[in-house]
Amino acid sequence: MAVKWCVESAPDFTLNVEAIANAINQKTRAILINSPNNPTGRVYPETQIKKLGELLKNAKGKNPIFLISDEPYREIVYDDVTVPSIFHHYEYSIIATSYSKTLSIPGERIGYVAVHPLMPDAEKLIAGLIFSNRILGYVNAPALMQRAVARLTHVTVNVETYKKRRDIFFFGLTDAGYKVIKPEGAFYLFCKSPLANDVEFVNHLLNYNILVVPGSGFAGEGYFRIAYCVEEKFIERSLPAFAQALKSL
Repeated sequence: MAVKWCVESAPDFTLNVEAIANAINQKTRAILINSPNNPTGRVYPETQIKKLGELLKNAKGKNPIFLISDEPYREIVYDDVTVPSIFHHYEYSIIATSYSKTLSIPGERIGYVAVHPLMPDAEKLIAGLIFSNRILGYVNAPALMQRAVARLTHVTVNVETYKKRRDIFFFGLTDAGYKVIKPEGAFYLFCKSPLANDVEFVNHLLNYNILVVPGSGFAGEGYFRIAYCVEEKFIERSLPAFAQALKSL
């Protein structure tokens, strides 16, 4: 069986647990998920996390499969959506997160890794993580930022600001004719490209002074990503240009 590193999501960008099951083989040692998701803004519902945990519990193999959840956008969610914890559904689970998004300091790569407290041989895994961090010295957070973040563990950016920007963009783009699934978290919109070749459409948008990222860079061919961590005036100014770019096709 061929090794598959990336599994397609469901059409609404949620987890496709069946596809994950079909991709697992004897060499599978870990499954990595990202919720709230970059680039889609999707938060995986607890029913799917539970189903994924059950799948991994029943997976047959010599070694357990680790479930790793990448959660730097965990605090940036909208419309009363909550991010379910993988710890509730699977013991061999690890959570990695970063303060770079919750404190809006993206240049500072500082965060932590949490290991399920009931994981068998958790001490060995933690020792391995510490050792890896020691020998990969370039990933260590600066001492100054460690002192600063220690005082900010219960602080987050103003999520309402992001929500306002999301709504301006989402309704403006859908009114212009773009197909977009409303994001539940993070600060991205993942839009359907009107051209089959998303890179071609991204280049087309450059003619209107719009810079976006092709979805193919995220294994999402046929889409493009917009980041709305910019001031409202820039978003509002871009909407007529987005409409004109689509109309010109």
